[in-house]
Amino acid sequence: MRTTPLKPFARIRRIVLRLVFGALVVGVLVVGGTAFRVWQVARVDDWTKADVAVVLGAAQYNGVPSDVLEARLQHALGLYNKGVVGYIATTGGRQPGDNFTEGQVGKMWLVKRGVPEDHVLQVGEGADTLGSLRAVASVAHERGLKTAVIVSDPWHSLRARTMAEDAGLEAWTSPTRVGPNVQTRETQWFYIKRETGALLYYRLMKAHAGVFEELNLPKIG
Repeated sequence: MRTTPLKPFARIRRIVLRLVFGALVVGVLVVGGTAFRVWQVARVDDWTKADVAVVLGAAQYNGVPSDVLEARLQHALGLYNKGVVGYIATTGGRQPGDNFTEGQVGKMWLVKRGVPEDHVLQVGEGADTLGSLRAVASVAHERGLKTAVIVSDPWHSLRARTMAEDAGLEAWTSPTRVGPNVQTRETQWFYIKRETGALLYYRLMKAHAGVFEELNLPKIG
């Protein structure tokens, strides 16, 4: 018994459905794979010696670091005191109406706790992760510093490391394990989703993913 040949429209419809299904499968694999890498790298705490620890900026209040920023600074101070790094770079610009940049506040906090001023590189530029890391890379290259350990929150690690490497630094990560951004499973899941979207956008556009970075307060870098 012969089967009736498919009409041209039915044949095209089947091809389109297969293409759509294939695209959905690829999309799920890409998003899922990226989310897994965000989670995987978040678990890495690498204390390999580096030239500089880069503390990514977070909110400050008239010269006082927020809990998020203080947790990062405390972690970087531990790296410095253990001899893991010779310098600490504090990053972040100022919001409208602020008297200080995040970079200034970070430096003041570290100097008060015994880090020599000339061992803190204040980089008060950049309104986002990408801008901050590009500014840090420029300063580091001027001083002959080539390796960096990125200090931020765990879920931010992969995107920050990727940006640092693209800016010309050899980079790895040592995230803080304390602070508001790492306290609950709900918070962790929120940041994994956010970072997955922001990293995919960066890989595609090589640009700051503003829509993703503005989804939360306090700022994570």
